[in-house]
Amino acid sequence: MSELNVRAAASGSAAAARPSVIQLVFREKGALYAAYIPLFADGGLFVPTTREYRLGDDIYLLLSLPEDPQRYPVAGKVGWITPANASGGRTQGVGVRFPNDEKTRILKLKIEEILGTSISSSKPTQTI
Repeated sequence: MSELNVRAAASGSAAAARPSVIQLVFREKGALYAAYIPLFADGGLFVPTTREYRLGDDIYLLLSLPEDPQRYPVAGKVGWITPANASGGRTQGVGVRFPNDEKTRILKLKIEEILGTSISSSKPTQTI
């Protein structure tokens, strides 16, 4: 299995309106491939989590890409939910849509450059 580190920072009580902060560290291209969501127009990533979210909830990602020391902040929104015990053995979590801004467009291009031709692979992912 590809390596992906996820660390969620508690942001107070569930009633707080502040978005979740989640660190996503992709150490391998395979893990990034499995999480990337090219079907979202502005790109997005699957985030494995057991926390309950609703569509449209704000999530703040601190993203680290393979062989890249920089961390990329992304203020995304939940675009889809994979519930617990989903069919096909899919991992519980959420799909986070990237915002439509220049900084994130550059990040999307960087992810697609890292993935290269594997982006059109038929290999199964955590996404659609």
